[in-house]
Amino acid sequence: MLTLDRITSDSTIMGGRACIRGMRITVSLVLNLLGNGMDKKQIIEEYPDLESEDIDQCLKYAAYLAQEELFIPSKAS
Repeated sequence: MLTLDRITSDSTIMGGRACIRGMRITVSLVLNLLGNGMDKKQIIEEYPDLESEDIDQCLKYAAYLAQEELFIPSKAS
């Protein structure tokens, strides 16, 4: 079972988007930073309220979401 105690959603914070521990730091921001080449240390230096475990849970959350089946229609040749 997936435990995500650091990922929160509150309709009054960032429009209900998935955030880290109720802060105004979204999971998508952290994932974008990682995807664009920043490492954990750099992200924590830029956002000192974050902890290494927060970033780990962002990755676990993304992996969980990626397991969902999606139908993406392909263009007809």
